[in-house]
Formats: sequence, structure tokens, C-alpha cells
Amino acid sequence: MTSERISSPRPTAWRQYGREMSVGVFLLLLLAYFGTTPGFLQASNLRDILINAAPLTIAACGMSMVIIAGMIDISAGSVLAVCAVVAGLTAKSGAPLALIVLLPMLAGAAIGAVNGWLVAYLRIPAIIVTLGMMSVLRGGIIWYTRGEWIGNLPPSFSAVGRGEVGGIPVPVLLAMGVVLLTALLLARTPLGRHIYAVGGNPVAAGRMGISVRRVLWLVFVLHGALLGLSALVYASRFSVIQSNAGAGFELLAISAVVVGGVNIFGGQGTVWGSAVGALLLQVISTGLIFRRVSEYWAPSVQGALVLLAVVADALRTRRLGR
Repeated sequence: MTSERISSPRPTAWRQYGREMSVGVFLLLLLAYFGTTPGFLQASNLRDILINAAPLTIAACGMSMVIIAGMIDISAGSVLAVCAVVAGLTAKSGAPLALIVLLPMLAGAAIGAVNGWLVAYLRIPAIIVTLGMMSVLRGGIIWYTRGEWIGNLPPSFSAVGRGEVGGIPVPVLLAMGVVLLTALLLARTPLGRHIYAVGGNPVAAGRMGISVRRVLWLVFVLHGALLGLSALVYASRFSVIQSNAGAGFELLAISAVVVGGVNIFGGQGTVWGSAVGALLLQVISTGLIFRRVSEYWAPSVQGALVLLAVVADALRTRRLGR
């Protein structure tokens, strides 16, 4: 018997990346639909869409790792608020740009380390841990700021959110870099393969010698660090930092990841799909504004897309189980 006959056929691109490609096609259709509205396809508006989608794209990279590992994090919006305040206060202190970038990422990583330790080592369900953390952080940041906005930010602070390199906005460059690095981590490193293994079957992963607890802890730490960077990009685009920054942001991040093809049950998906999902949600939000549709419809559309994606994942998982 020849090797050709016993070897399994290689999966086609559509079978391997079908969900991501479907979301990409849907994004193009939306652009074509909203493009009939005057001004939507202007370069300035498309540029604004990319800039506005950058913080969500960065956060979606971290959330992708969390969900692929079979976990969830609903404290992301509160973490973003804390990290944004840390970035703003650091900038007001006159610290150099390197420290302004580093401290919010360290703050996010520290919060992620606490979440990860409670989930991985105390084995408390992730939804319970992050729900509690969400409330603690949101209440704490309002208490600390007394509900007041942080203003009088130095011009150097806006270098991240409003700067350009070679004509390309810095937020877009950062988002592209994070997507690329996260994709490489998941696809080309042992940690990335372990994340997929843990999300697919943690018991089997443990029997293979993978430290499930360590992988889960690292996932939350990396996710927190990316939330810190996302907070910096988010906050540096404005002249003030609001005390309620990031409200509802966790739902957007989860929506982008799930709509982008990451299986809500873990073990499947790519960060490329999550990035397209984040861009898709931003296009919908901006497109509804151009169509003069009430902004309150945007969450309804996003929720419908999430439900469709979850149903598709459930059907796919059931089919594979058979």
C-alpha cells in the first residue's frame, strides 16, 4: 500500500478557515451596503474606523487566548478602566513615554495574574472570579477618582492615540503588531499549542504532561497585559479619562472573538478571525450612525451576531461529537 493511499487528505483552506473567511466576506458585504451612504467610504472615515477599532482589536487578541483555553473574562472593561487611569496619572506625573506604556500593561498583567491564580490554582469558575473582579475594580476606580474625570493630560500622552508613523496611525500599527505576534504565539510556539490543547480537552492535556494550571495562569496574565495596552490606546485618543471608561467593553471583546470564529467552548479559532470580528463590529457601529439609525440598535445587532455564532459553534461541536 502506497503512502499516498494511507495518508489523510490535507484540509482545504475553506474547511480550515471557513468561519474566518465567512466573516471576511460578510465584512465586505457590509462595506458595500454602507458604502451606498455618502461619505462612508471616504478615506478619512475608513481611517477613523481603523483607529476606533484598534483598542478592541488589541483586547480581542487577549480574549481570544482566554476563550481558546476554555475560559471567559467578563472583567475586561473594568480592567481597561483601571489601566486607563494608571496611564493617565503616569502621564500627568511627567514620566517618560516608555513608563507610560509599561505601567498600564504591568497593572493589567497583575490583575490578570490574580484572576488566573484564582481560576487555575483555586479552581474557581472563571465566570465567578471575573464577575467579582469586575465589581471590585469598577467600584474601586470610582471610589479612587471620586467619580471625577482625569484631565489636564500632557500633549505627550496623545502621542500613542493620535500619532503617526509613515502616515499610518500609531493605534493601527500597534493593533497590527499585536495581532501578528499573538497569531505567531498561538501557531508557532509550544505555549500556543498547549493553549489549544487545554481548551480542547484539559484532562487529556494533563495526561500529555502539559501543566494545565500554568497555561491558564499565563493566559490570564497575557490577556491582562494586552488589556493594559488597549487601555493606553483607548485613553490617549481623548483629552480626558472618564471614571466610567470601558463600561460594556468586555461584551464587545467577547463578541468580536466569538463572531470572529473562536469556539466559545474552547480549543478552536484564530486571532485573525477575532481581528476581523472587531473590525466588523466597528463597521456596524459606524455604519448605523451614517444611516442615521439610533445608536441603541448597535448592541442588538452585535448580540444577534453573537447568538448566531454560538449556535453555529454548538451545531459544529455536536456534529463532530457524532
